[in-house]
Amino acid sequence: MGSLLRMLLAPFRALFSRLGGGGGGYLCDRCKWDYGDACRRPERPNARTCPDYKGR
Repeated sequence: MGSLLRMLLAPFRALFSRLGGGGGGYLCDRCKWDYGDACRRPERPNARTCPDYKGR
């Protein structure tokens, strides 16, 4: 029964991790806009949430 539960929860864990809630550090470290002056958000470089976030 444990493996079935893990299989059902896997998509939610992946989504949670992508949204920055997985304890994986700051979003800016993994964002495609993290170079030069491409991002001008005041949260940069320590954003935990960002409406402009796009993974690399």
